[in-house]
Amino acid sequence: MLSTSSHWTPVNCCVRNGGNGRWFVYASSGGVHLTRQSRNRFASSGLGDQSWKLRITPARQRVRSRKQLWLSMIVGSGAPAETSSRTQRIMESLPKGDEAGGAGGTSSYEALKRLDKTWEKVRSMESVTGPAPEVVQRLDGEMPGDSALTTLVKASFDVVVCGGTLGVFVATALAQRGFKVAVVEKGQLKGRTQEWNISRKELYELVKIGVLTAEEAESVIAAEFNPNRVGFGAGSEIWVKDILNLGVSPAKLIEIMKERFLQAGGSVFEGKGLSKVDVFDDTAVVYLDNGEVLKSRLVLDCMGNASPIVRQVRWGQRPDGVCLVVGSCARGFENNSTSDVIFTNLPVIEVGKSKLQLFWEAFPAATGPKDRTTYLFTYLDAKPERPSLEELLEAYWDLLPGYQGVKLDDLKILRVLYGFFSTYRNSPLGSACDRILQIGDASGIQSPLSFGGFGSITRHLERLTNGLVDALEGDMLEKESLSLLNPYMPNLSGAWLLQRSMSVPVGANPPPDFINELLSINFTSMKKLGDPVMRPFLQDVVQFGPLAKTMGSMMLSKPGILPQIFKQVGIVPLFDWLVHFIGLGYFTFLSKVVRPLLQSWVNRLGKKQQFYWRRRFEAWKFGAGLDYTLE
Repeated sequence: MLSTSSHWTPVNCCVRNGGNGRWFVYASSGGVHLTRQSRNRFASSGLGDQSWKLRITPARQRVRSRKQLWLSMIVGSGAPAETSSRTQRIMESLPKGDEAGGAGGTSSYEALKRLDKTWEKVRSMESVTGPAPEVVQRLDGEMPGDSALTTLVKASFDVVVCGGTLGVFVATALAQRGFKVAVVEKGQLKGRTQEWNISRKELYELVKIGVLTAEEAESVIAAEFNPNRVGFGAGSEIWVKDILNLGVSPAKLIEIMKERFLQAGGSVFEGKGLSKVDVFDDTAVVYLDNGEVLKSRLVLDCMGNASPIVRQVRWGQRPDGVCLVVGSCARGFENNSTSDVIFTNLPVIEVGKSKLQLFWEAFPAATGPKDRTTYLFTYLDAKPERPSLEELLEAYWDLLPGYQGVKLDDLKILRVLYGFFSTYRNSPLGSACDRILQIGDASGIQSPLSFGGFGSITRHLERLTNGLVDALEGDMLEKESLSLLNPYMPNLSGAWLLQRSMSVPVGANPPPDFINELLSINFTSMKKLGDPVMRPFLQDVVQFGPLAKTMGSMMLSKPGILPQIFKQVGIVPLFDWLVHFIGLGYFTFLSKVVRPLLQSWVNRLGKKQQFYWRRRFEAWKFGAGLDYTLE
């Protein structure tokens, strides 16, 4: 099995100058003998072969002829051993840029080490031991009107949105509906340099709801590329068009959204993070880390996976799945007009101490005709044996040349990208406290197969905005009502089996090509069934009819695959998935058949009853993936 692990064994050895520029190395354990023409040039073989690297440590500053020098000889596989990793050397050679909020907003080596430390705590469960941090506390009664707290409140709002990178979209939509809204952002409210990958259909959801004009939508498209490839191992490649084929500039888009938000009367608190929230019967008091205090009827948590409020709510829970992502934007790609939506060119391999199935995504970057973004990602569980982000980056540098047909030395690395995205089966997250609701990645509304919430927020923005407007106008801000905005969605829950089938559990030893074979059969079946089946799935939308047809086609084309699936994912997860699959069919029936029969009756109900039924209708529609229609 191919290995990209870097396990190094130090061996004491001695170097003697043999004259004529020749250097002899004698290992004290095992009698290893190497001959060198130059002390500064050491041969190193390719991936998977034995390689040797010598680090000379003189006993004295000045070295005399035939004087013995003791050194460490490192024996291993993969990249040569250095005092610093290849990742560190590459990242520290890059110019330092401004950091932005949200996933992918930081790209320094120091930020990588900080994130790796967080990932290590998640894997070891160190982050969820002891009492839960109390960021939010629910207090009885109304906020005292004559207390010292009243004098501390700087301003009052209908809605305070914590986390502005994606939160500014819902903040703008609410401000345009006439509500007084504030955005709180720990850093500067701006988008990152690296493009967001999206389809035009998803981008134009922002135009549909009115937070962006069609002209502005076109102006933020920094790159467009077709066709788009899907392929797995030795299986056939599938080419599609207009799927995740746009590179949108987050910097430009967030700048437009921020200006639109301010024009609508919004307020922005930049460089000020959330400290805590006190919730009373009639209001929520938001404390910022600079000492400022805000008052709001509703608090929206848009702080993503790292939200301190979500950390409190999910305290003691290990993520059910994680998507680990690394990559770069580099210059030097001659063939650079197409993209890869998802692609594999390797079987299951070892990275560190883990067996992983690695996937690629790639697309042209907007910064130049030869600039290309490539991501290497994998699905796994949060176990201590799993690799660090830096270990995965080391594998990335090794594997990139074989994937893209380039030499690493011929590329100019512009940015290094990395992140991990925790997902939970209990998603989306309902409201755990009155007057507080999670939105976007913080709620877990994104698919467990994706590693970014931009497409998800565009898809759900109209639904969420309508629900929040109804909740604010009807003063239905208790947690039971707010939870209806993050309902059970069987298509989202059913995607867990797909994530499970694309990962290798710790200790498992599946056939190296099984995952590639399974996915190849799956996508070949979808291709035969046409766009109504293929296109929704490639945009993280699971629908009952297309899914049933795909499974039927797979069983007919390769009946023997079923026992292998049972072995790969396990009996219990399969039955759990079956429950959600039945739910998917049930929600499809409710949305297509029952909702039209009830609509006129619901329109005659009171406001509160209408609120509940509208949220049910939305849950049926979105939970069945019926919000997606072919263009």
